[in-house]
Amino acid sequence: MKTITRRAATLMAAGALGLGGLAVTAPALAGNGPFGPGPSSTSTTDPAGHGMGPGYGMGSGYGTGIGDGVCNRLPVTAQQGTLTPAQKTTLASMAQEEKLAHDLYAAFAARYDAVVFDHIAAAETQHLRVVQTLLQRYGVHDSTAGQPAGTFTDQAVQSTYDKLLEQGENSRSAALAAGQQVERDDIAALKAADAGLTAPDVKQVYANLLAASQRHLATFTRWATR
Repeated sequence: MKTITRRAATLMAAGALGLGGLAVTAPALAGNGPFGPGPSSTSTTDPAGHGMGPGYGMGSGYGTGIGDGVCNRLPVTAQQGTLTPAQKTTLASMAQEEKLAHDLYAAFAARYDAVVFDHIAAAETQHLRVVQTLLQRYGVHDSTAGQPAGTFTDQAVQSTYDKLLEQGENSRSAALAAGQQVERDDIAALKAADAGLTAPDVKQVYANLLAASQRHLATFTRWATR
């Protein structure tokens, strides 16, 4: 049964999506996976066997920390460039993808006693914020603004969300498989989006998002094998 603290964390993460403000990035901590304690940590164990004590950090690359882990927050440091109309459309779609990931993981977090969904949903909140920063910077409309959880203006994204949500409602293992699929899709989209891109700040963000998605995929995969 979920603790009140975990439920509150999920609700806070969901609520953060409706907030404005500038997004932040931070380099990943070397040798520290998405849910792995640092080498000097003294950790306790959750039911799935993952450390949760001091030194436990998400390693999402966007400053979201759990417990006493240290995750620095830094602004997007690369300079602004120029985007073609097609690249602006792609940037807008990235916001939809980050919202899909957050909303899906938050829904699974409310359904299953698996802390991985709570933590990665919180990371996706930060991912969406950093994309929103770029949308503001380049004057691109944010179609995720004001949209309730599980609601998308892009019908293809809506269809994907509905399909994955239905899949994940069958079992925890099915939900973990859905999470893996989301991250694989994000990885493919980010690699494609980088082709021909010259704007330094957008390239920086896409690189950080790609690294985060790769870590999230690895984490979902580890949980799926337990």
